[in-house]
Amino acid sequence: MLFKEFGFDNRILKSIDHLGFNEATEIQSRAIPEAMVGRDLLASSKTGSGKTLAYLLPALHRVYKKKALSKRDPRVVILVPTRELAKQVYGQLRLLLAASRFTSILIQGGENFNDQHKLLQKDPHFIVATPGRLVDHLKQRHVFLEGLELLILDEADRMLDLGFADAMRAINTAASHRQRQTLFFSATLDNTDVSEIAGELLREPSRVAVGQGFDEHSDIGQHILLCDHLDHKEALLKHLLVDQAIKQVIVFTATKNDTVRLSEIIAGWGLTTQALNGNLSQSARNKTMESFAKGQFDVLVSTDVASRGLDIASVSHVFNFDLPKQAEEFVHRTGRTGRAGFKGEAYSLVGPKDWANFKAIEAFLQKTFDTEVVEGLEPKFKGLMPPKPARAVSKKPASKVQNKIPKNSAKKATGKARFHDNQQDGFDAFKLPTKRFEKQVNTDDGED
Repeated sequence: MLFKEFGFDNRILKSIDHLGFNEATEIQSRAIPEAMVGRDLLASSKTGSGKTLAYLLPALHRVYKKKALSKRDPRVVILVPTRELAKQVYGQLRLLLAASRFTSILIQGGENFNDQHKLLQKDPHFIVATPGRLVDHLKQRHVFLEGLELLILDEADRMLDLGFADAMRAINTAASHRQRQTLFFSATLDNTDVSEIAGELLREPSRVAVGQGFDEHSDIGQHILLCDHLDHKEALLKHLLVDQAIKQVIVFTATKNDTVRLSEIIAGWGLTTQALNGNLSQSARNKTMESFAKGQFDVLVSTDVASRGLDIASVSHVFNFDLPKQAEEFVHRTGRTGRAGFKGEAYSLVGPKDWANFKAIEAFLQKTFDTEVVEGLEPKFKGLMPPKPARAVSKKPASKVQNKIPKNSAKKATGKARFHDNQQDGFDAFKLPTKRFEKQVNTDDGED
């Protein structure tokens, strides 16, 4: 479906044309019409499917075409889970608003709180924010959301994973205008926590699901290489990085320290590289991401801090030097390549310590991967056998000789409680002592 077929305001069409967009993706084709008629929307799609435009374009159309509910309150709030994704969405929004009179600001943790307060005093029309920092400003009465028209939640499942459920509820309460529309995007909808909070935030939503959140991206080639040990992994990585024609590469590691160590090793191979991890200040992380986006170095070595929210079409390869512990993160890591219609390649180096995570990823994707071998670097490791189930131990009955009691021998008291026949003994043998029973009743009543 072409963007001009949606009935957008002409100013939006000019912005889309300027950015070089022509044909909508599947999630855009299905989500945009639902959002444009004012319905709440519950949507899911795989990473890299174009969902950012699926909610930004209807938001712009609403602001262009409808009168504001409030002169001072923001008209649109977009919540995202991480600073990196917030920056990415904000950059896209600014491009779309470039020729308009509407203003936007970015509110995220790690930035100067007072500077953000000053921006909020200018009454922006759009706010892109991480939930925790926006709630901080709500508590300080720096911003009010009574007149909010559109609340958008991007990667809502990730926000829940990061512990933002209470913040999301607080923002929902602060923006409880009856005319508010809510667009809820999540990588998966088949999750109890996601379903629960969606039920609280949305009113009779339309549902749009494009594939599954764990579906593989058709534009990404998957390559699995088995490794014997750490030195073998590094040798394979060197071969793949140095010998292949690459544009820009992201290498994912398990720990912050590994990003620095591996970045130094890769630099020794003659490639330009930088490390990105949570130990860096937000300004340093922003600078690294901007430099990488501009192509100022070849290889970004990162923890999962870059697995979401980094949208750079020129990333040709992704390497999982270590596999993620959470199978879902595998999809988001590899989804950093093969974006905007470009082809991408994802390589995963699987050693004995990665095997359990590898099998979990296969189970999550419901697929068995084929492994590949690099000539001259063949592995001895072929995988681990699943543990054998424990054998059931049958308890043999005691022998008749052991159980036999001489007729003339007296039975000794064993000290064990005997079972009573209530009718024969004339009392309830299993009745709890009075105090315990009363205490139990009181406890139960308190819980109810």
